[in-house]
Amino acid sequence: MGVRPPSNNDDNDPETVEFGIAAVDARLRRSDLSFPATEDDVAAALGHEQIPYDVHGGEVALGVILEDVEQSRFESRQQLLNALHPVFETYRQEHSGGVVQQMRSLLPF
Repeated sequence: MGVRPPSNNDDNDPETVEFGIAAVDARLRRSDLSFPATEDDVAAALGHEQIPYDVHGGEVALGVILEDVEQSRFESRQQLLNALHPVFETYRQEHSGGVVQQMRSLLPF
């Protein structure tokens, strides 16, 4: 998941704000974790990493998200990301500022 932040009326193109599995994917690509991997392997490598779960900068430790993943072994990076996605979505819905805040995040101003 990623979204472009609002423009500040400058000429620089804004960077994408990564959150959820997009942010996890970026950290996985920089890590030494290899697959297949167990939940414990992922937790040892990245469990302490604070991952943004919404466009407003809310963060959660990946280890907290891993606790709710039903799978314990991941054959590939993509399989791990697929398992994390619904957990991040649930976490985001439960911890975001409600419907008004979610609608604001979609507007360009």
